[in-house]
Amino acid sequence: MLLQKLSDPDVFGSFNELQKIQSQLNRLLTAASKRSSGEFPPANVWTNESGAVVRCEMPGVNAADLEITVVNDTLTIKGEKCQSETDGQNCLRQERGWGRFTRSLQLPFAVDPDKVNASYSNGILQLSLPRAEADKPRRISVSEV
Repeated sequence: MLLQKLSDPDVFGSFNELQKIQSQLNRLLTAASKRSSGEFPPANVWTNESGAVVRCEMPGVNAADLEITVVNDTLTIKGEKCQSETDGQNCLRQERGWGRFTRSLQLPFAVDPDKVNASYSNGILQLSLPRAEADKPRRISVSEV
């Protein structure tokens, strides 16, 4: 067994290297958990009596790689964001995630899937989700007896 004196500067140099490696590993694991936690793509949702509008930011995703489904009151967006080509360069920092994603949003009402409209432009997906007729509020008249 090799022992070193605490006064030897290499003892703390090795410890500092281990701290750097641990810090890098923590950043990688944090980024991976965010990608898999369903937070991508970020979405804004607006509703009114006739339906909902959903806008999702997803730069770098091709429209052909998107699959959108609606079942009752649940909207699901699936897709894949491909990794950028680096042309042999070393990556200094990578903060933008890549890979497959699934995002499900529950709406406060059922949607008419036959009338959903989707458009994608400049990295923004916009969905118009009309409320199902059976789920729209109806006024009930009351008759006197």
